[in-house]
Amino acid sequence: MAHDIQNDVETMQGIAAIPAILEMVCRTTGMGFAAVARVTDERWVACQVLDNIGFGLPAGGELDVQTTLCHEVRQLREVIVIDNVAEDPVYCQHHTPRLYGLQSYISVPVILPDGRFFGTLCAIDAKPAKLSDPQTVTMFKLFTDLIGFQFDAAEKLNSTRSSLIDAKTASELREQFIAVLGHDLRNPVASITGGISILSREPQSDKSTRVLSMMRGSVLRMSALIDNVMDFARGRLGGGIALQRDQETSLQPTLEQVVSEILSGHPERRIEANFQLSGVVPVDHQRIAQMLSNLLGNAVTHGSPGHPIRVDAAIVDGELRLSVANSGTPIPKESLQKLFQPFKRGEGSSSLQGLGLGLYIASQIAEAHGGQLDVHSDEAETRFTFRMPVEPQHGQAAE
Repeated sequence: MAHDIQNDVETMQGIAAIPAILEMVCRTTGMGFAAVARVTDERWVACQVLDNIGFGLPAGGELDVQTTLCHEVRQLREVIVIDNVAEDPVYCQHHTPRLYGLQSYISVPVILPDGRFFGTLCAIDAKPAKLSDPQTVTMFKLFTDLIGFQFDAAEKLNSTRSSLIDAKTASELREQFIAVLGHDLRNPVASITGGISILSREPQSDKSTRVLSMMRGSVLRMSALIDNVMDFARGRLGGGIALQRDQETSLQPTLEQVVSEILSGHPERRIEANFQLSGVVPVDHQRIAQMLSNLLGNAVTHGSPGHPIRVDAAIVDGELRLSVANSGTPIPKESLQKLFQPFKRGEGSSSLQGLGLGLYIASQIAEAHGGQLDVHSDEAETRFTFRMPVEPQHGQAAE
């Protein structure tokens, strides 16, 4: 049991979104301590912690589970909320608030997608706090949904890596897992998006505004990742990338919308867009938007933060040309040959930056349109260019 709990704690500690969640919990409620805890009938172990009040419990630290209210949350699988211990008829004489000097408390169960109880997302403070309003409880439940789904995904990946030996079997199971994972993640991502929208309408400090912006950017990346893994699974498991070409609508507003969405998630970056598409180009707008989003996300991740990202689109010599360029360290020549392969990343890429599917999916979208995606990288810039032949149409002038 101890070994299993340690694995669970280490897996939860590897989820990068939790520090932002704990920061938002404290900023929104005004409480000084928040944590995600692994709770069993015998142990209470802190996985990740934000302690602004000197409570003294670090990540990996333990409490006697019988002294905690999380023990009751585990038994009942229900939220416990206390605005003011001194005025609470149920908990005013409870041993836990007296033992730890608490006046406000909230604990929400973290339930995994298969129904298993993992632990709790909890927050405490030595002063009263307004916690029982529906918006606060809903925010905590949205966060626990996200934590549960992310832990489940990480747990499945760890299990796959440790148990599969045969390469072919591993590949087949990974692709089936990706299809299920991409589908099951859509609901919690939609819930988090709704929660961010609700919180954004409330008065915010400068710091909470920055945290919301960071979370919004994370949701955009998660949505793009889900789209990529679903397309990869369809391509490998049958069906391929299907297109619905639009013969009537200008492509330029679609491209402008993608740039706007990327900027909303990365307000610190500059994107210089030059679109010259006066006529209609017969493409699948959603797929071209997905391709541009992947290319821009790649430029944000790997490009120099001090230089703008440049996006150009025009009809040139009977071709639609859409390019994304950024300054920064050039891609090594040995990496260029495998850049558009699935599960490949550029040199030095962090494992937290994605599965390495973005450029692969972008290249598949290009091929589905009868075009191609090329890359050129040197000391001056790295530029990805999509080229697709188009028939001349009224209102489009070749340059």
